[in-house]
Amino acid sequence: MRCGHHHHLLQPPPWVTPTLRSFLPPIGSSILQTAYFSASRCISLCVSSRFISLSLILFLASYRRRYTRLNLVISNMESEKELINKAKRHVTSRLCTVSGSMTEVLEIQAETPKFHVLFIPGNPGVVSFYNDFLESLHQFLDGNASITAVGQISHTCKDWESGKLFSLQEQIDHKVEFVRRELENVEVPIILVGHSIGSYISLEILRKCPEKVLYCIGLYPFLTLNQQSTKQSLIGKLAASSLLSATASFLVASLGLLPMWAARRLVSNSLGASWSDTAVQATCTHLRQYHTMRNVLYMAMTEFRELAAEPDWKFMRENQSKLAFLFGIDDHWGPLHLFEEISKQAPGTSLSIEREGHTHGFCCTVAGSVWVAQRVATLIETRLHQKRL
Repeated sequence: MRCGHHHHLLQPPPWVTPTLRSFLPPIGSSILQTAYFSASRCISLCVSSRFISLSLILFLASYRRRYTRLNLVISNMESEKELINKAKRHVTSRLCTVSGSMTEVLEIQAETPKFHVLFIPGNPGVVSFYNDFLESLHQFLDGNASITAVGQISHTCKDWESGKLFSLQEQIDHKVEFVRRELENVEVPIILVGHSIGSYISLEILRKCPEKVLYCIGLYPFLTLNQQSTKQSLIGKLAASSLLSATASFLVASLGLLPMWAARRLVSNSLGASWSDTAVQATCTHLRQYHTMRNVLYMAMTEFRELAAEPDWKFMRENQSKLAFLFGIDDHWGPLHLFEEISKQAPGTSLSIEREGHTHGFCCTVAGSVWVAQRVATLIETRLHQKRL
């Protein structure tokens, strides 16, 4: 009987829940159990002698109150985690035909949206690079917005267009048609968010569909050529040569012969450990395709031709209250002298500079995606507040 009683004392006390045990370190759990076992044994001895010490009652009451409070804190922590997980919704992907071209789309639908965010990627225009950004943005907006991201034509994992190449203007027309067809029945205001050349495309959507767009945000915007950039000069020469573009695309596509695990390891080792799994996966599934790389470089060639001119300052001044741009510190695509020029030409534009070191390719890291998403959410909330006033 004594052995049986001793075995009972080795069991965790009923109020030491599995949740509590998972949060306490081993030493804390040991102390807790030791205190409980010691107290229980004292009670047994005292009861057998028909005497209960007042100090023992106070001792037990103290422990019970302390760990009841701890259980309450842990319960609150678990509730917060559940709320966070519930608030964060994952993107869903689908294919649709726009202007006769197969289009990759990512979406997060809100139950009762107050506005709709349309995201336009840069070049490469692979929307899956932005998964972390889109999910974080939806979370920072408290689920009040539906979000749609539409990819560039033929920047896809499959060659739906049979090798056809698409220019910047064709990509712009494609996005305008997407707004008119896919978002025709959207009754809430549309907010455009574009990255890099996607910022330029967003401005063109605003020009073609002004009645549907409430606000336009450009992230690390590529709006005009940077004559001071050696990198842009080299990329421009590569893109302008059909032979060099085809050769470069073939070399990249040859990586498609590698199995996925080998490709992922190669990309991770060559591009750095800071890249997210999302970015590594998007690189392996899309950029190893010959048709995708050819379209990336062909689009770049037409970008360099189109953006050789100055931005349309007249249009930007007329719409400055609808515009916001986020620049980076060391970004040759959106240099700080462009920031200064916009502040002079369209002073009513909301301008800010990211100083956290996330770079132009913010979407390739989780930290960059989260930081930029939070900044975009703040810009949107500020604009909506101003509109209410």
